[in-house]
Amino acid sequence: MKDYYIKDLTDRIGEEVEMLGWAYRKRRHGKLVFIVIRDSTGIIQASVKRENVDEESFEEAKTCDIEASVYVKGELKEDSRAPGGLELSCKEFKIVSPSPDFPIQEDTGPEVLLDIRHMTLRSIDSRMAMRAKMGVIQGARDFFEKKGFTEVYAPIFVGVAGEGGGTLFSLDYFGRKAYLSQTAQLHLEAAIFQFENVYSLTPSFRAEKSRTRRHLTEFYHLEAEMAWCEEDENERIEEELVTHICNFVGERYAEELRHFGQDPKYYLDMEPKFERITYDEAISILQSKGVGIEFGSDFGFEEEKVLTEDFEHPFFVKNFPKGIKSFYMKQKGDRAVCADLEAPGGYGEIIGGSQREDDLNLLVERLLREGEKLENYEWYLDLRRYGSVPHSGFGLGIERLLRWILKLEHIRDCCLFPRTPARIYP
Repeated sequence: MKDYYIKDLTDRIGEEVEMLGWAYRKRRHGKLVFIVIRDSTGIIQASVKRENVDEESFEEAKTCDIEASVYVKGELKEDSRAPGGLELSCKEFKIVSPSPDFPIQEDTGPEVLLDIRHMTLRSIDSRMAMRAKMGVIQGARDFFEKKGFTEVYAPIFVGVAGEGGGTLFSLDYFGRKAYLSQTAQLHLEAAIFQFENVYSLTPSFRAEKSRTRRHLTEFYHLEAEMAWCEEDENERIEEELVTHICNFVGERYAEELRHFGQDPKYYLDMEPKFERITYDEAISILQSKGVGIEFGSDFGFEEEKVLTEDFEHPFFVKNFPKGIKSFYMKQKGDRAVCADLEAPGGYGEIIGGSQREDDLNLLVERLLREGEKLENYEWYLDLRRYGSVPHSGFGLGIERLLRWILKLEHIRDCCLFPRTPARIYP
């Protein structure tokens, strides 16, 4: 293990230090070679003067390739012209492992960059995005811990659909048909009868052929379920969660926000007072903007992009027609007791939530209407047979939230190895 990292060097000015990292940038001026070195915490410029090092060190600096791993020893100095204001005046320079013909150039196209994602993720953008993603998850866990929720761990192999059979990845499970989980929700509902308020962070899988800037076939799903909870309280928890995450990231990951041109103050000032509009109002907004959508239609990527473009903060869209929502949602008249939380500025849905149907007979009726076999859902129906209670929950897409926070163009930039309908390599 390294004794210290680039982020630790500010307290060692004037000292002789040793550095391990990778060559990020390089330029040469005669008998002087400048190499910007990166590690997992930042970058620092190393200057290799022929007069200050032995012949072998200078030759290695001259021939050093981009992304070669290197060892550097020298005196740490302040220099306002150098990246980060510090420069390492080298006394020794060694290539640990070379990197001839590194495949990424300035004009490398986006599809090629995805083909060599194992190389592309070495970029500073990737590091900053993944650190911010870590901050989102840390902020979420911090919120749930303070609220007294229990984290539980739901299965990935499941026997029934949670979000409609059309987006299931199926597989053979020792001679039986099984699926990759679309959601942990059904299993979280079982857990509330022991723990009352629970959450999980698990991968979810959707076999959607949508090729948009916000769709993945595999994503990280933060889900919560709460006993004795109706929809209004569900929405309050959702807005408090998103606010807490934004405050957390704004406070602890300001460097990452600024790297992507975002002002931490916006997230620090976020308050859990999100506007609420009805589905009917959302339809009116879309129609007034020239979108050809009729009442009873669900919102897709293009509709949500238009709907959210004039909002400054996240907002809820409530009370969708029951016909376009899932069987497990409680219904009131012709509406589902539900709400989607939309990110502003064209980014669209980040949370889907609802009060769950707690009436056994109504749930059975809906499953039969949708052509489902009741025996596949017997365990789920047992939750209504034995001590059913009013309960609600929601699911938040981590990558969608991160994309909005950092204002990234494409959701694939929120993953180390994005999975889309067209991509499963590397």
